Amino acid sequence: MGLWVIAHECGHGAFSSNRSLETAIGYVLHSLLLVPYFSWQRSHAIHHRFTNHISNGETHVPLVINGDGDNEQPGGERDLKTARKLGRTPYGVFQLLMHLLIGWPAYLLAGKTGGPKHGISNHFWPTTPFSKKLWPKIWAKKVWLSDWGICLTLIALIMWATNYGLAILTAFYIGPLLVVNAWLVIYTWLHHTDSDVPHFSEADFSHTRGAFLSIDRPYGKIIDFLHHRIGSTHVLHHLAPLIPHYHADKATISIKKAFPKVYLYNPTPIHQALWHIATNCIAVRREENGGRYIWQQPWST
Repeated sequence: MGLWVIAHECGHGAFSSNRSLETAIGYVLHSLLLVPYFSWQRSHAIHHRFTNHISNGETHVPLVINGDGDNEQPGGERDLKTARKLGRTPYGVFQLLMHLLIGWPAYLLAGKTGGPKHGISNHFWPTTPFSKKLWPKIWAKKVWLSDWGICLTLIALIMWATNYGLAILTAFYIGPLLVVNAWLVIYTWLHHTDSDVPHFSEADFSHTRGAFLSIDRPYGKIIDFLHHRIGSTHVLHHLAPLIPHYHADKATISIKKAFPKVYLYNPTPIHQALWHIATNCIAVRREENGGRYIWQQPWST
């Protein structure tokens, strides 16, 4: 996961002033982890530009109760009904399994949890039958270039399995990759979602407001060290993504002092926070006469 975060910094331009070196390292590392580098770089930039935007956002954009389908992701009332029918515990377990096991590939392959603006996107195929809205102009060519890295990695994995067996490949690559993918979902889910964190319409949204809706959470010294503090300094990362991880702690302290009323930190232990969000953050409703979308309490009568 630490290597994933380093490649992620390359995608932001925070790794090196030598852009060719930065691109090469990011491309190789992400390809080895089956992440299409340039495709992700584009969609992730949109995620940063429109954090917690109800229609233009990327990743974990919520369903809206009675959403219109154009500016809002519809289906909120349906999911609330399903949650209440199943009950809190079965629904929460289902959400955790779906998010942590298949959430990342579902996003790459079909744009799941992306905003309605970009439709059903695919990070490996920038043309029809998938939406082309994420890949304008030169970005479509970059998607194909990303695919070359994935193909070379898959060939290497097939050779590995052929020579050493599928069990060895699973133990040393497939199993760890599933853990990495789960961490990716945890970081995007927990750091932009909580029951008291709203989303905004176009009229009320701004880039700064969206960045300050990111949430820092406690992961402990070991995870922070291994993952380069991506979770405990996430607010800073959205406010200034060009700052590398080894300056993030000091910058975060400065943000806390400068913006104490808007800086978001939730001290809830990670496993408890995951359960809270899986069982409570199901759908949002738009406030009357406003551009804020707030989470609907799913278990109220």
